[in-house]
Amino acid sequence: MKAKTPFKKIAGYSILGLGIIGLFTPFLQGILLIAVGLGLIDNKKLNELVDKLKKKYFPKLKMKKKVSEDCSGEEES
Repeated sequence: MKAKTPFKKIAGYSILGLGIIGLFTPFLQGILLIAVGLGLIDNKKLNELVDKLKKKYFPKLKMKKKVSEDCSGEEES
Protein backbone atom coordinates (compact mmCIF):
# COMPACT_ATOMS: atom_id res chain seq x y z
CA MET A 1 0.00 0.00 0.00
CA LYS A 2 3.01 2.29 0.04
CA ALA A 3 2.53 3.03 -3.67
CA LYS A 4 -0.72 4.93 -3.04
CA THR A 5 0.77 7.20 -0.36
CA PRO A 6 2.54 9.74 -2.64
CA PHE A 7 -0.56 10.08 -4.83
CA LYS A 8 -2.79 10.60 -1.79
CA LYS A 9 -0.45 13.24 -0.37
CA ILE A 10 -0.22 15.11 -3.68
CA ALA A 11 -3.99 14.96 -4.11
CA GLY A 12 -4.51 16.00 -0.49
CA TYR A 13 -2.28 19.05 -0.72
CA SER A 14 -3.83 20.02 -4.07
CA ILE A 15 -7.35 19.80 -2.67
CA LEU A 16 -6.21 21.67 0.44
CA GLY A 17 -4.88 24.46 -1.78
CA LEU A 18 -8.17 24.60 -3.67
CA GLY A 19 -9.96 24.78 -0.33
CA ILE A 20 -7.91 27.78 0.76
CA ILE A 21 -8.69 29.48 -2.56
CA GLY A 22 -12.32 28.47 -2.06
CA LEU A 23 -12.50 30.45 1.17
CA PHE A 24 -12.19 33.64 -0.89
CA THR A 25 -14.36 32.70 -3.89
CA PRO A 26 -18.14 32.32 -3.90
CA PHE A 27 -18.27 29.26 -6.18
CA LEU A 28 -15.92 26.83 -4.38
CA GLN A 29 -16.80 25.15 -1.08
CA GLY A 30 -13.64 26.05 0.84
CA ILE A 31 -14.35 24.36 4.17
CA LEU A 32 -15.45 21.12 2.51
CA LEU A 33 -12.36 20.99 0.29
CA ILE A 34 -10.08 21.70 3.26
CA ALA A 35 -11.67 18.86 5.23
CA VAL A 36 -11.28 16.42 2.33
CA GLY A 37 -7.70 17.52 1.70
CA LEU A 38 -6.74 17.06 5.35
CA GLY A 39 -8.37 13.64 5.31
CA LEU A 40 -6.28 12.57 2.34
CA ILE A 41 -2.98 13.84 3.75
CA ASP A 42 -3.16 11.40 6.69
CA ASN A 43 -0.70 13.23 8.90
CA LYS A 44 0.29 11.66 12.25
CA LYS A 45 0.16 14.98 14.12
CA LEU A 46 -3.21 15.79 12.55
CA ASN A 47 -4.60 12.44 13.70
CA GLU A 48 -3.36 13.10 17.24
CA LEU A 49 -5.00 16.55 17.21
CA VAL A 50 -8.33 15.12 16.03
CA ASP A 51 -8.19 12.41 18.72
CA LYS A 52 -7.44 15.02 21.38
CA LEU A 53 -10.36 17.19 20.22
CA LYS A 54 -12.71 14.19 20.18
CA LYS A 55 -11.77 13.30 23.76
CA LYS A 56 -12.21 16.89 24.91
CA TYR A 57 -15.47 17.82 23.18
CA PHE A 58 -17.13 14.42 22.68
CA PRO A 59 -16.18 12.30 25.71
CA LYS A 60 -19.25 10.05 25.45
CA LEU A 61 -18.78 9.38 21.74
CA LYS A 62 -18.00 5.70 21.21
CA MET A 63 -15.08 5.12 18.89
CA LYS A 64 -15.40 2.47 16.22
CA LYS A 65 -13.23 -0.60 16.55
CA LYS A 66 -10.37 -1.02 14.17
CA VAL A 67 -10.96 -3.30 11.21
CA SER A 68 -8.34 -5.75 12.45
CA GLU A 69 -10.24 -6.12 15.73
CA ASP A 70 -13.55 -6.70 13.95
CA CYS A 71 -12.17 -9.29 11.53
CA SER A 72 -9.89 -11.18 13.90
CA GLY A 73 -12.28 -14.11 14.11
CA GLU A 74 -12.20 -14.19 17.88
CA GLU A 75 -15.56 -14.33 19.56
CA GLU A 76 -16.40 -12.10 22.47
CA SER A 77 -17.98 -13.65 25.53
